[in-house]
Amino acid sequence: MRILQGARGFTLIEVMLAILLLAVLLAAAFGGIRSAVKGMHFGEDLMDRTNRLRVAQEFIRHQVSRILPLPFGQETGTGENLLFEGKRDLMRFVAPMPGYLSNGGAYVQTLELSNTRNGRQLLFNHWMLNGFDKDKLNKGDSEPVVLMDQVESGKFEYRKLDDQGELEDWSDDWDEPNLTPVMVRIELKMRKEALVGWPDMEIPLMLDVGAARQSNTVRFDDILPREGMAVPPNNASGSTR
Repeated sequence: MRILQGARGFTLIEVMLAILLLAVLLAAAFGGIRSAVKGMHFGEDLMDRTNRLRVAQEFIRHQVSRILPLPFGQETGTGENLLFEGKRDLMRFVAPMPGYLSNGGAYVQTLELSNTRNGRQLLFNHWMLNGFDKDKLNKGDSEPVVLMDQVESGKFEYRKLDDQGELEDWSDDWDEPNLTPVMVRIELKMRKEALVGWPDMEIPLMLDVGAARQSNTVRFDDILPREGMAVPPNNASGSTR
């Protein structure tokens, strides 16, 4: 009589090895998917930061190059017109705003490097020239726009012509507020988290510098408001027409 023997099954060790191999394959697959997703997010962040940098530089170049020799105030004591305020971390000037961002006309505009917990930020703000009073500015009156963040350090520099018409060296302190500079330079060093670097900007003004020198004949009080606008306060006491 022949006895049929049952088929031999897997041993416990073989089952455990198969499960271990399957776990390794699944871990490798999930690791690959995670790396792909992480790489995709990094690429999207890099593209977003690059586009933001490009838009910020184009906007700054457009505004600074179109600075107008229009006064936004007067110096205390001397009564001289304030056409341009330039410091290492702030510049203030008058220029037209793009039509899609305003109602047209001249606006007082500022670029500023401001300190935050996550580094410095490049901020932009603007106010209508009519009725503008530098001494009455409040931070809550207008919310600045963050052009760039994750800035480690930076500075604004300015250049002018000497008496012989030659370009002088760059300076981070503009000492002739009744004149406009010939060129403006913006240097920023970005933090590692920013993912992008800031190419230094050297922006020549489209306006002839001679016009800025002649603009001293136009006083701040003589700028007439547009129809429907409030009349700016008379800061020069006792001035005559």
